[in-house]
Amino acid sequence: MDWLKTSARIMIVSDLDHTMVDHHDPENLSLLRFNALWESNYRHDSLLVFSTGRSPTLYKQLRKEKPMLTPDITIMSVGTEITYGIAMVPDNGWVEILNQKWDRNIVLEETHKFPELKLQSETEQRPHKVSFYVDKSKAQEVTKALSEKLENRGMNVKIIYSGGMDLDILPQGAGKGQALAYLLQKFKKEGKPPKNTLVCGDSGNDAELFSIPEVHGVMVSNAQEELLQWHTENAKNNPKIIHAAERCAGGIIQAIGHFGLGPNISPRDVAETADNHLEDAGPAHEVIKFNFFCEKWRRAEIEQCDMYIESLKASCDPAGSLVHPSGVEQCLHDGISALKKTYGDKQGKGYRVWVDRVLPSKISSDTWLVKFVKWEILGGSSKAVSALQS
Repeated sequence: MDWLKTSARIMIVSDLDHTMVDHHDPENLSLLRFNALWESNYRHDSLLVFSTGRSPTLYKQLRKEKPMLTPDITIMSVGTEITYGIAMVPDNGWVEILNQKWDRNIVLEETHKFPELKLQSETEQRPHKVSFYVDKSKAQEVTKALSEKLENRGMNVKIIYSGGMDLDILPQGAGKGQALAYLLQKFKKEGKPPKNTLVCGDSGNDAELFSIPEVHGVMVSNAQEELLQWHTENAKNNPKIIHAAERCAGGIIQAIGHFGLGPNISPRDVAETADNHLEDAGPAHEVIKFNFFCEKWRRAEIEQCDMYIESLKASCDPAGSLVHPSGVEQCLHDGISALKKTYGDKQGKGYRVWVDRVLPSKISSDTWLVKFVKWEILGGSSKAVSALQS
């Protein structure tokens, strides 16, 4: 995050499963809408944070399955792990905080006495998180009894029940809310606190996110009963928290507009016309718009009309070029002309395109260098096609 020298215009902190990612949307349309909005309007001066209950293993698996962006910060394992950037560099200061009054062996000893608890897979057992499945009808009783036993052993822990089946045991200082509070304090000490923070969730383990005083919050329309009940009991009259009318990422886009945090019209929501052009949209927007056009062209979702191709060429400098990371350079106009041969070649094949990590740099008075990673998904499998555009 060293590239961000000042306060983030907005920091979005979102849960993944059933919040950012809609598992009931096989086309991933709401997620793709958010991706296009973020990369065209926010990537250059804002922060994207994924806060998930998933372990690093399952988080990486989800990235292979869904068209997800690369976040600036990843909070995993129900707020017990914080990492930064593409390389997912761990925050050692957070680890030191969680080590206080935490003994994983004692947790395992005491939970072994409860036959109602079924240990989750090995990938979900982390240094500061022990995870189980428990029947919903037994959850409250088990949580109370287990809490007393661990307290008697001198353990200061937090027990979180969510999703109607998941029970996580963490150090008392851990959790999605505490991890976010830690980050906000860290940014404040560095002199660059985010100007606005929007938290997004759907289940009980997201409730802590909404408890941070200075944030805006959105419960997506498909939020679970446990989160809605928490809201009724704790934040019903808080105007900074809304229950969206749209599902998952669509609800996040809705919240950006509701709170006036910035643009909330995704390039994917703008109708394509031969003369469609936004004034001063910026190079990032043009890259998103161009790649979205290519997707629709190859899916045959727009009319096969040479006017579209000529309009694209007219909006590009004749000296513009595309540079593949391999070093192969192609005239941008030639690349656009080559699209004529690809019309409809991906029709009915589940083809989608999204662009990640769009970072424009002005290298002269009238020239931009735009770095980005282009992803393509076809029939459920995805591949990255990196590129530079100038």
